[in-house]
Amino acid sequence: MTKNKLNPKVDFYFSKAKKWQKEIEHLRMIILKCGLTEELKWGVPCYTFQESNIVLIHVFKEYCAILFFKGALLNNANGFLIQQTKNVQAARQIRFTNVREIVKMEPILKAYIYEAIEVEKAGLKVILKKTAEYIIPEEFQNKIDKIPAFKNAFYALTPGRQRAYIFYFSAPKQSKTRESRVEKCMQQILKGKGLND
Repeated sequence: MTKNKLNPKVDFYFSKAKKWQKEIEHLRMIILKCGLTEELKWGVPCYTFQESNIVLIHVFKEYCAILFFKGALLNNANGFLIQQTKNVQAARQIRFTNVREIVKMEPILKAYIYEAIEVEKAGLKVILKKTAEYIIPEEFQNKIDKIPAFKNAFYALTPGRQRAYIFYFSAPKQSKTRESRVEKCMQQILKGKGLND
């Protein structure tokens, strides 16, 4: 794919959009002006520099956004970069609800994109929190303490799968609900499967 060129494989994403179509088309043009290569990954437009993911465009009900893969490493002095949830470690979004916001922010967006390219050129990495650093809910800890096969199966899972279970088990406020979630997932964990497998 040649830089600064529209990728026909990605066109459908922009034409199918019912809401945010003008906004995401404008974001597309700004990003391509920065010399990134347009690709389709995870079903959304993704922009790369020397095959490394830099930024993607995605839409939500309330807003459209660009997401910087290593946004946590970018200078966020002006506070535009948003951490989607407390569990997102590396990526950061900039959200929009109309074309005027995008037009007004074009110089800032380009500056962030160029900074993200420099982060990639420098080989910088986001230091991710290790799975062992997450707090395991008591209800889950009790089960893995009582059932060695369950403990072994859980720790044999990939770190990402372990984190997904920990987040899922930790989410409910009531102990009874957390315990119920652990019970429901036991067989899946024992089979070596992740939460969404």
